[in-house]
Amino acid sequence: MRHVVSGTMRLAVFSGFGILLSGCFLQQLKKNTGSAPVTPPLVMENKVLAKDSLLIERLLKQHPEWFQVFLEQPEKYRLQIGYTQIDRDSANNPHFTQFTYRPDAEYTYPASTVKLPAAVLALEKLNQLKIFGLSKDTYLFTDPLRVAEKPVYNDLTSLSGKPFVAHYIKKILLVSDNDAFNRLYEFLGQEAINDRLHALGYTGAEIRHRLSTPLNDEENRMTNPVWFMDKQGNTLYRQPFQQAKRVYPTRTDAIGEGYMATDPLTRKPVKIDKPLDFSIKNRWSVQDAHRLIQNLMFPEAQSDSQKLLLNPDDYAFLWKYMSMLPGESDYPKYNSTEYWPAYVKFLLLGSEKGEWPYPSISVFNKVGDAYGHLLDAAYIVDFDNKVEFILSAVVYCNSDGILNDDAYEYESVGFPFMKHLGKVFYDYERQRAKKFLPNLTRFKMNP
Repeated sequence: MRHVVSGTMRLAVFSGFGILLSGCFLQQLKKNTGSAPVTPPLVMENKVLAKDSLLIERLLKQHPEWFQVFLEQPEKYRLQIGYTQIDRDSANNPHFTQFTYRPDAEYTYPASTVKLPAAVLALEKLNQLKIFGLSKDTYLFTDPLRVAEKPVYNDLTSLSGKPFVAHYIKKILLVSDNDAFNRLYEFLGQEAINDRLHALGYTGAEIRHRLSTPLNDEENRMTNPVWFMDKQGNTLYRQPFQQAKRVYPTRTDAIGEGYMATDPLTRKPVKIDKPLDFSIKNRWSVQDAHRLIQNLMFPEAQSDSQKLLLNPDDYAFLWKYMSMLPGESDYPKYNSTEYWPAYVKFLLLGSEKGEWPYPSISVFNKVGDAYGHLLDAAYIVDFDNKVEFILSAVVYCNSDGILNDDAYEYESVGFPFMKHLGKVFYDYERQRAKKFLPNLTRFKMNP
């Protein structure tokens, strides 16, 4: 159910959630978290209405020192924000009220936020294959597709020295690794990715290309042969080269006043005085990223159409690495100078380095930054103060309007915005009255 409110705000009311967490789900979470969560009874029909549909704007206006420039020119900053309040009933069932500021007002490049749906769909596909012995820990090898490519048969950052789906997902969630996403993109296939996302209700999604790889549209439709081998050397599954045939709707997405490109003759950078065309680039909106976070963190509240084909171990695995800090990982092992604790935790900390300052707070999220866009979608939990909420945002940091010039204002504009946005909503949640405090035990992950 969706209620449209006048002005820049819209309120989405979620209703009809309901599914009982299975006993095996709870046992597996106990295994992963070290303690048993409270068993939630059936989630009843959910009709929580927002009392103030302009809440996001009102909270930002209380801090003009941080947000006035963004509120005065939201189009310039392509600003979009999502916020979900979570209220528990006496049985600890979650009830959601969502607020949005300028949802889908402009096309925004999703950058690395597309990696989370790829991770989810890779786990789904393994479950759907139903091959004995095949799992996220089975060795996954990628064969070359083009003359210049090399096969991917090894990964020295893993304990075994071999690549596998779980290890790729770890690298995606811990440091937003581009190559790891590309390997999952090839395992899934472009067409299958988009077919599944549309079936889940993400009808505007278009995941159409690898990241940081200079391939054209037709090349990105083609995905490499891959095969799985167990530790005894047995091939469990082999997937041939695939080519997507999906016809995408025509888009006119373009950003900026100009962009830098390489002159094909001189090989020198030249400025092109027209907007950069994004019409065949990835599309995954902030609202999509926000909703996926909610569905992942609250599987018991998924509607039938949004139900992910994941098992309890999959959820526990994703939660663990969505919240883990790079320095807490042994495989892969990350240098704390290059990958500081808040490296992929933009909300609350921005780009601050140093030790993680919030020992009682966990952030389950996925970030992105590219072409001047800075994005984060997160479920934020404070175990000591019984705080939980979902917050997502995108802000465009490119005042000169020129793309590909490496002159984006991430440090001076984007990261401070994200830090202050997270702080404002965290402080608001600290003081927001709740009839029942949440039991958050199941989200306590062991490093």
